[in-house]
This record gives sequence, C-alpha cells and structure tokens, in this order.
Amino acid sequence: MATVSSMTLVSRILGFARDTIVARVFGAGLATDAFIVALKIPNVMRRLFAEGAFSQAFVPILAEYKSRRGHEATRELVSHVASLLSLVLLVVTVLGMIAAPLVIYVSAPGFLDDPAKFTLTTRLLRITFPYILFISLVSLSGGVLNTYSRFYVPAFTPALLNVALILAAIFLAPHVHPPILALAIGVFAGGVLQLGFQLPHLRRLGLLPKWDLRWRDEGVWRILKLMGPAVLGVSVSQVSLLINNVVASFLPTGSVSWLYYAERLMEFPTALLGVALGTILLPSLSKHHAERSHEEYSRLLDWGLRLTLLLAAPAALALALLAVPLIATLFHYGAFNTYDVLMTRQALVAYSVGLLGLILVKILAPGFYARQDIKTPVRIAILTLVATQLMNLLFVWHLKHAGLALAISLGACLNASLLYRQLRRRDIYRPQPGWGAFLSRIGVALAAMALVITVTMGSTHTWLHEGFLARAMHLVLLIGLAGGTYFATLMALGMRVGQFARRAAE
Repeated sequence: MATVSSMTLVSRILGFARDTIVARVFGAGLATDAFIVALKIPNVMRRLFAEGAFSQAFVPILAEYKSRRGHEATRELVSHVASLLSLVLLVVTVLGMIAAPLVIYVSAPGFLDDPAKFTLTTRLLRITFPYILFISLVSLSGGVLNTYSRFYVPAFTPALLNVALILAAIFLAPHVHPPILALAIGVFAGGVLQLGFQLPHLRRLGLLPKWDLRWRDEGVWRILKLMGPAVLGVSVSQVSLLINNVVASFLPTGSVSWLYYAERLMEFPTALLGVALGTILLPSLSKHHAERSHEEYSRLLDWGLRLTLLLAAPAALALALLAVPLIATLFHYGAFNTYDVLMTRQALVAYSVGLLGLILVKILAPGFYARQDIKTPVRIAILTLVATQLMNLLFVWHLKHAGLALAISLGACLNASLLYRQLRRRDIYRPQPGWGAFLSRIGVALAAMALVITVTMGSTHTWLHEGFLARAMHLVLLIGLAGGTYFATLMALGMRVGQFARRAAE
C-alpha cells in the first residue's frame, strides 16, 4: 500500500500543480466549464467500462487463471481480452467523435443557452474522446500488472497525463486559438504516453497481448457475463455524476468548475487511500477465494476496514476544517478570485461529509467482486442512485452546487452501510476482536487534531490575502501539526504501525 500510495502521491501532486496552472490561466469561467465537461465525459466512460466494470470482471478471472491454469493459459486470456476490447473501443471512439454534439446535448443541456459554450465544448470533446481508447487499454494492462504484484507501475501511470496537461497549458496554450484547445490536445497526448509507459512492463512479464480475436473463448465469455451486471452497477454511480453535471449546467456560470476543483481535493485522499487499498485488496481477495481460504478472506477485509478508518477519518475532518487554506493555497491566483474560493469551499465541505463512505465503498465492494458476485453491489448501487437523486431534488434548491455534492456524500455513506450489512449477513466478513478500543482511540485522536487545527489555522481573511509562499508555509505547518497530533495521540494510546502490516497474496 505504501508503494501504491507513494506513486499515487506523485501523480496527485502533479495533478494539483496542473489544476493550479489551469486555474491561474483560465479561472472558473466559460472556457474552463467547457473543458471540464469535455474531459468528464470520456472520464465517465473510462470509469464505467475500463476501471469500473471491466476491472471488476477481469481481475478475479485473471487471478483464477494465474493461480490454477498457469502462464500460457493466462497469456492467451490476456490476448483474447485485449483484442476484443480494442475493437469495441475503436468503434465507441469513432461514434463518440461523430456524435459529439448529441453527447453534449444529453450531458450538459444547460450549455444550449450559450451557443459559444456549446460549440467550444463540442470541439474540445472531439479531441478528448479518443482518450477512452488509450486509457481503457491502460486499465487492462494495469489489471494484469496488479495481479502480478507490480503495483507501482499502474499507480505511477496517471502522473503522465498531468505532465502532458502541464506542458500543454504552459507551452502550447499561447500558440493555439482558443487557448483552451491546448488542454484537450494534452489529454490526447497523455493517453498515448500512459499506454506507451506500461507496455514494456507487460513484455517483461511475457504477457504483452497479441492480436487474437476469440470472443467465444471460455475466459472471455465468463468476463463478458460478469461485465453485464458490473456495467449496470458502475453505471449507477456514473449516471449520478452525469445527472449532477446536467443540473450544474443550469446553475450559475462557474458551478461546474467549483464542483470540479472541490472534487479534485476530495479525490486526493480517495485515490491515496481508497483506490490504493482497493487495488491491492482485489487480487489478494480473489486468490484467497480461489483457494477457498475463507478465514483469511475475512481477516483481510477486517484489515482493510481498520486501515481505512485509521487514515480516512482524519482526512475527512481535515478537508472540512482546512477547506479555505487548501483552496486558497492551490487555486487562488490570477483568474480564480475570492468568490470562486468561497463557492468551492461550500462544495468541498459537503464532499468531506461523505469521504469516509466513498473510501469504504472501495474496500467493501471488492469483498463481493473477488467472489465473482457482481449482482449484490449492483442492487445496492441502484438503490443508492435513487436515494441520491431524491436528495439532489431536496438540496439543490437552497444549497445550489453544494447541494449536489452533499447528495453524493450521503449517497456514498448509504452505499457503504448497505455493502457492510450484506457482508455481515452472508457471513463473508466477521469482525476481529478489539474494534471497540480501536474506535475509541481514533475518536480521541480526532478530537485532539481538531483542537490543534482550530487554534492554529487563523482567519479566512488572512488566507485570502497572503502571498503564495506565506500560504504554502502556513499550510504545511498546519498539516504537519494536525497529522503529528493525530498519530502521536494514537501512539500514546498504545497503537503501533506494526499492528497493520500484512503481505499481499502472491
């Protein structure tokens, strides 16, 4: 996990550098709204088909082949799946580029009121849409590498997209018109770079795919059958995000951008903790299931839940308390003004409410995926979608964009609660002893951390008017004091790092 998180940290730091540059150059206006929608659509499809449904169906079958059938059968499975995926993605990409205006009409209908915004978004989408082709193949490659415990390669890969966007914003933007086109070109180039980076690592494992289209192959057919309900399950959360995007397109200009920048901050701990833990849990859980090691399966889930609470709870509290310091330090420059800071803060505080739920879902859901049970998370996801949209209707009238974020947060908490309940009811997960003392220690440490932040943070006015260096130094000091207080309190209460050490299943 430390390996995956450290590589993810590099990518996220570059991501914040990217967002700082984009905020400084483009602010939170028409052009940025257009680019965010043009980027979000292929990203939604990536999460739906690549990192979502495909990974959930592919990794458990791949782990079974690796464990029971040997290298040659595994290599053939990878080639068959890669060939079929490439063909489908090529068709989807071409159709998406042709139908770009229709896609914008469905996903951001509020843009129709501004013809210039609608035209620009369509133009940007036609450049960014091929990203789905490259990044889906990256996801396949990453699934193979993770199954073989090469976690660091897929974890570092997203950094290349951020590098491409930073270079495009700095060096290409002054030479294209409108300048925002540079970011769309950067997305395309980032997809090519990420795929090119991973292929040599597959070659070293002897698993570089060859063109071999056999969609009736037993393993491919099993993956396709699992993908059916998986697509439905993952699409529920992505449909929820798309609906939020539709609603936000009718809100005041800047709403899409405020939500985006808040999401970026919220996704930092989600990726660092939830994605990292989910990435390493799924192959190990799949192996334990294939070997019928039920007790070890339950222990591994317990370990994941404890580690999540240990690290995600302080992250959620810090996001809420440090919203203005974080947003001001990272984004409050150039075209990103004080009003943008305050509006983004509202969304970030709302997202922080559900951060723990968002991360827990990424730990609890693999408890079903590894058993090749996709239907249970799907049913829960559908219920969550309905509840989230009802909350959207309730919150958006008074809270505007922040209401959309709050609905997502509460929906994530509901999702996690229902997943946990089903794991317990089916006796898949049995809590290990010591949970009461564990939660008590975390509660005391969180209270100590909150006190330190409140005393040392300073006023909103100060954060809005300090220079970058003063903000950055103050923020680093705050984070250091808060984190130090939290972990020092836990150690004083008897908790040790060694208590959380485990080996990944080979």
